[in-house]
Amino acid sequence: MEALKETNFHFPGQKKMYRGKVRDVYFIGDDYLVMVASDRISAFDHVLPKGIPYKGQVLNQLAARFLDATSDIVPNWLIAVPDPNVSIGLKCKPIMVEMVIRGYLSGHAWREYKAGKRVICGVSMPEGMKESDPFPTPIITPATKAKEGHDEDISREDIIAKGIVEESTYLQMEDFTRRLYQRGSEIAAAQDLILVDTKYEFGMDPEGNIRLIDEIHTPDSSRYFYRDGYEGRQARGEAQKQLSKEFVRQWLISNEFQGLDGQQMPIMPDDFVSVVTERYIELFEKITGGKFIKADTARIQSRVEANIGMWLADNL
Repeated sequence: MEALKETNFHFPGQKKMYRGKVRDVYFIGDDYLVMVASDRISAFDHVLPKGIPYKGQVLNQLAARFLDATSDIVPNWLIAVPDPNVSIGLKCKPIMVEMVIRGYLSGHAWREYKAGKRVICGVSMPEGMKESDPFPTPIITPATKAKEGHDEDISREDIIAKGIVEESTYLQMEDFTRRLYQRGSEIAAAQDLILVDTKYEFGMDPEGNIRLIDEIHTPDSSRYFYRDGYEGRQARGEAQKQLSKEFVRQWLISNEFQGLDGQQMPIMPDDFVSVVTERYIELFEKITGGKFIKADTARIQSRVEANIGMWLADNL
């Protein structure tokens, strides 16, 4: 199995290329983005040294599926998926706020709660909650999008006061976020899963309309619990069985890495890399209810480049 660690392509009309934590993004002309989902994996805002075979395909195909399933709620950037690891879409100006919504007390919110905090991003959390308990109603806990380093929690009031986005636009993003989370929760419930928390990113298209951008409802942007046995595990105070990359974060924590200064990132052994691949495929199949079809990873660089090139030649 060959992992797609990074790409360095040059296409006709290409103006620039940007490498994110997971995706390589190519800007084509003034209007289009080619987004390659690599097999890189990040945690604690750091990219791990080894790639995870098929991870990029899982993310790309899940994101495309969910963008299509939510396009009636908010228009999105996606135009085509010419390769299992590639999405092509409309170039939008990103709004520099991640809209994080949490239906359950888990992950970052739980770590803050356990440390004694009862307010996160200006939103109050009830007393007496246990890890993985549901909130009375889902809470939105935005974060500023950092070009480098850690994203930071921010309140609705600070977003508006700092002029990061106009109030009317922010309120529309909040409305979209709640409706998207509701749809995602319904899709998850149909597969006996709970959508615990997730994040959405928005941008403005050339006509000034809000569009949903990036990926949605994938294991990199979301956390899922298995619904079967959830209540029993809560009653017994046991950890929830979940589908997300939280287990990668826990492996790093157990190896004394949380992205803090002075900490050295551990190298995943090959057997753990294989486990991570299996977990991503499991999540794909559990969420979709279908079989994951592995793309041919032999000469994966050539495959991806050729499929992008053919689409661009036929459509631009």
